Amino acid sequence: MMKKPFVTKEKIEEIVKTYPTPFHIYDEKGIRENVKNLKEAFSWNEGFREYFAIKATPNPFLMEILREYGCGCDCSSYTELMMSEAMGITGSDIMFSSNDTPAEEFAYAAKLGATINLDDFTHIAFLEKVLGTLPETLSCRFNPGGLFSISNNIMDNPGDAKYGFTKEQLFEGFKILKEKGVKNFGIHSFLASNTVTNEYYPTLAKILFELAVELKNETGANITFINLSGGIGIPYRPDQEANDIKAIGEGVKNAFEEVLVSNGMGNVAIYTELGRYMMGPYGHLITKVQHEKHTYKEYVGCDSSAVDLMRPAMYGAYHHITVLGKEDQPLDFKYDVTGSLCENNDKFAVDRMLPKIEIGDYLAIHDTGAHGYAMGYNYNGKLKSAELLLKEDGTVQMIRRAETPKDYFQTFDQFEIFQKFNF
Repeated sequence: MMKKPFVTKEKIEEIVKTYPTPFHIYDEKGIRENVKNLKEAFSWNEGFREYFAIKATPNPFLMEILREYGCGCDCSSYTELMMSEAMGITGSDIMFSSNDTPAEEFAYAAKLGATINLDDFTHIAFLEKVLGTLPETLSCRFNPGGLFSISNNIMDNPGDAKYGFTKEQLFEGFKILKEKGVKNFGIHSFLASNTVTNEYYPTLAKILFELAVELKNETGANITFINLSGGIGIPYRPDQEANDIKAIGEGVKNAFEEVLVSNGMGNVAIYTELGRYMMGPYGHLITKVQHEKHTYKEYVGCDSSAVDLMRPAMYGAYHHITVLGKEDQPLDFKYDVTGSLCENNDKFAVDRMLPKIEIGDYLAIHDTGAHGYAMGYNYNGKLKSAELLLKEDGTVQMIRRAETPKDYFQTFDQFEIFQKFNF
């Protein structure tokens, strides 16, 4: 089975006349269609809000597209808060979900009026010490522990995760927060990553809805929102079926009516913090083949590396590869597709069946729109590539330039020693 890229060989040959490979390119049309579908799927909930997980793709041009559809921002660090503020995104448009949080980040989030989502019971006292007084609205992250399963299939292991309150801590925490003047409460949870099943969100939602009823009955807390966080995945492999966001929204609605509406809590808002689902399929890493190697295996070497897409090296993650212009040719050659880092795991694919590849071919590495550029680094002094936006009208806009040696060296205190390079 094949995955179809959103760019052609001819389009890339046109683009590289201005912007050389490698680069990440994003599909504006696909992004817009996707966010409209998400909003429609949850339109039954009057307070629904998507807080885009900036960590997935921290680019203001892409964030601005989502802003047109009313999306807020999910921030997890000081610089993500800075990016939001620079774009005029403040107040309840920000959900600050972090862990092991430094005092200055809590202070900055509070200054911006962000909704703070506490990750740990001890952070109640910590936040009060930092701010002096607690905000009127706070959220707490729940971790039920143990294994999380759907239909007897184990999805993940929350009990092994570093995030969240236990159930007992959550009840005690809500009581303490209420005593200290917090008036509006939220519940947040993330139990599994990149799920490709329509059952995940409805199952999680029912767990959180039932928890909300218990919390309200025992603590009297005014629960105004429930944040289902992320976890809705994308089909990285061509034989996987994509999630149906309409079916997911309908499943959450059924749980909402069964649990919350029946208990007089039908005014609770549903929030999401999606990153991968919002951007993942709408990004390609475009790289050019520059070497062939014939040893114990057949290798093709690209002008990109794990610097620009870390997931295969870090997780052994699968990313589909299209040899542009050869979409209809048989997959009868086996290759390792590599980058040039001094690391043997710097491989985009291992033993991948592809068409016959020649030097100069362009490869489109799929599903890099989330956790692609964002996870990059500078090992070996490698420089991160540009980001481009393929606009709806077919034109291309550079939305982040490629790094230069000057970028790499400028954090040295003795920067003047590098002036001989005439930056």
